[in-house]
Amino acid sequence: MTCPVQPSHPQLAVSAAIFRDGKVLLVRRAKSPAKGFYSLPGGRVEFGETLHAALHREVDEETGLKIEIAGLAGWREVVPGTSGGGHYLIMSFAARWTGNEPVLNDEHDDFRWLAPDALGDLKVTGGLDEIIRSARALLGA
Repeated sequence: MTCPVQPSHPQLAVSAAIFRDGKVLLVRRAKSPAKGFYSLPGGRVEFGETLHAALHREVDEETGLKIEIAGLAGWREVVPGTSGGGHYLIMSFAARWTGNEPVLNDEHDDFRWLAPDALGDLKVTGGLDEIIRSARALLGA
């Protein structure tokens, strides 16, 4: 088995705090990095793609959901060594669910619609609570 070569520069990624009826969608990663942790759907921005286009594409690929993007809820940086993966700058957006029911791709093995203050003892990725709070405030949810 060969190890994938890590890029020599940070990768730009997007994620969405998707709200529906006052609850936010969390997905559990089925693969490393962050396998077994709940987070927001999202992924890398492709060259020449806008942040919003990338977010719509990633949410559709990972969950099948249709969303309306409300605005930037925050960002976080993942550096090598903190997650076992590469170096990512993740731009996280607040979004409203507008259609379809979740159908996960092979990157995720579970999803939950949860009240933002009911994450309990779920294993979540770093900074998730802060992004959800910011997105909730932005949406007035």
